[in-house]
Amino acid sequence: MTTLSWERARDLAAALACVPAPADLPLSEAYGCRLAEPLRALVPVPGTDVSAMDGYAVCGPPPWRVTGRVLAGGVPGQGLSGGEAVEIATGAPVPEGTWSVLPYEVADAADGWVKGVAARGRHVRFRGEDVPAGAEVLGAGSVVTPAVLGLAAALGHDRLRVLAKPAVSVLVTGDEVVFDGLPAPGRVRDAIGPMLPGLVAWAGGRVSGSARLPDGAGALRDALAQVEADVVVVCGASSKGPADHLRAVLGDAEVLIDGVAVRPGHPQILARLAGGALLVGLPGNPFAALGAAVTLLVPILGGPRRGEMSALAGAVSAHPRDTRLVPVRRGENGAVPMGHDRPGSLWGAALAEALAVVPPGWEGGQVELIELP
Repeated sequence: MTTLSWERARDLAAALACVPAPADLPLSEAYGCRLAEPLRALVPVPGTDVSAMDGYAVCGPPPWRVTGRVLAGGVPGQGLSGGEAVEIATGAPVPEGTWSVLPYEVADAADGWVKGVAARGRHVRFRGEDVPAGAEVLGAGSVVTPAVLGLAAALGHDRLRVLAKPAVSVLVTGDEVVFDGLPAPGRVRDAIGPMLPGLVAWAGGRVSGSARLPDGAGALRDALAQVEADVVVVCGASSKGPADHLRAVLGDAEVLIDGVAVRPGHPQILARLAGGALLVGLPGNPFAALGAAVTLLVPILGGPRRGEMSALAGAVSAHPRDTRLVPVRRGENGAVPMGHDRPGSLWGAALAEALAVVPPGWEGGQVELIELP
């Protein structure tokens, strides 16, 4: 299979972008999704007439005899008659017959009596005043933000009908990879596994599972057979070395991309598995994996494809045949290269705001900037 240009590979990945499917998710899993249907109030807010202030619920003109107390979550007790009051907390249900609530700040209370100026209806939040029962508060397509989650809960929802984010399963391979502590000589810490969940979430997906695999075709084949996800990301087995077994276990999969003319990240793979899921193979070097993920994984998940154009405010050498992805930060005179951009190091990417796309043979002029999360 012919190695694709970076532009062609990214366009092909975008053409295969996952289409979010409607799903009923608990509130704890719905953040960042879009509503698949309008959000309606299952209950009125407030659910009953409640006090908007700490003070006294009063009935009739002053003075008022204080007959009891009502706290938030309590019951209002008997209704009030003219000349009666109850001490009341913010959010507590007002007794039947309440004219208004007199705040502590303006109340003159002594010996079981209270007086003051209280306009009728003042400082009472009436049932359904904020949101009537059945009201449509947000339309389909709205993004589920933290405020939306709080609103949905207040309106009586435990679950939301949303367009679920594509599920991504991550398989990290390599006998040399360790996942905690200090690596011994000849070993390396896994840098790709910790990087992917944030990248996936930013691009519009969610990591639904992950596994750590030793080198070997058998372990990888077994893991792929058990994965249930929209997209499978295999880290560290996409090259053609003796420990890279991804191609050997693809079997009936349709290989769509086998290598992209980009540096870093040349040995990347895109395939469609027999069950329909897409597989993205990333190189084992961390910055190369990031470059490959930006090329294939991000567009598949519906993430941003096209960036702004900018001049480069620093020396950058173009590759004669491959696109280069260069970590940069925006400056007054253009994008400033961060350096530290070898395939095995994320230092430059950690300093950067974007990746500058430097075409093959580039001799100056503006380049595209791909935003980094």
